[in-house]
This record gives sequence, C-alpha cells and structure tokens, in this order.
Amino acid sequence: MPLDKGDKPKITFLLPDYDNGKPQPFITAGISAGFASPAQDFMEVRIDLNQVLTDNKLTTFYIRVSGNSMTDAGIDNDDILVVDRSLEPHDGKIAIYLIDGDFTVKRLKVEKDCMYLIPENKNYQPIKVTEDNQFVIWGIVTYVIKKI
Repeated sequence: MPLDKGDKPKITFLLPDYDNGKPQPFITAGISAGFASPAQDFMEVRIDLNQVLTDNKLTTFYIRVSGNSMTDAGIDNDDILVVDRSLEPHDGKIAIYLIDGDFTVKRLKVEKDCMYLIPENKNYQPIKVTEDNQFVIWGIVTYVIKKI
C-alpha cells in the first residue's frame, strides 16, 4: 500500500542540549495525588532530563510529533519523542521511519515475507513496506514526553 500523504505525522527533530548545566529540581519522595505534599522539603535534589531519558547521548534525538495516527499508543500531536538510533528494531517496536522521502512514526510489524508500519489509530491504514519503497528505520522511540 502506498504511503498516504495525509497519513503521516510531521515531525520536528530536536537535539538534546547536554551543555546547559541547569538541571531541574527533582522530588524523590512519592507525590500523593490526593493530598498536598511537602515537596519543598526535598527540592535540593536536581535532575537533568537528558541524563535520565538517554542511554546513548550521541545517538539520541528529541522529535516533536504533528499528527494523530499514533494516539492509541499514547503519542499525540505536539508530544516530544525520545528516539535512540543505536537500538535494534524488532517486531512491535514503535520507531521513526523514513519511507519514500517522508518521516513517520509507527509500530513495526514483521511478517514472514513482508513488513508493515502500523498506525495506532483506527482511522489510519497500515503501510505495507515493499521492495519498491525507499525505506529506512531511522530510530527507536524510547520515551514520550507530553503536556497534560
């Protein structure tokens, strides 16, 4: 099945900034969802999200998603994905693909003689990857950062 141009989310590539040297306060105590927490008592611990979200900083990128083809997988419009290019793709993994010159994020489904890029939204169709496609598995999604 050819790639439907309306089926692909647009993505924006972002490089992690490891040199900003400004880690954010990190609350190590459990946060109660029902009652106020004395979180200020634990503000001395700092966290750098680049350190927490990346295992391989030379191969990790942040990507902003535009589109809703992966909404049932918890990936929505404007979410930021953490993508590691050093990880090996395999069946069931969500990854960034370059297919016929366009980037897209989908779940990989590998069958005996073919491969599919599966959207996680019933309003979108799977993309069958054939030998006629120019196709690269660009990187594996490891985290989703979203605004709530």
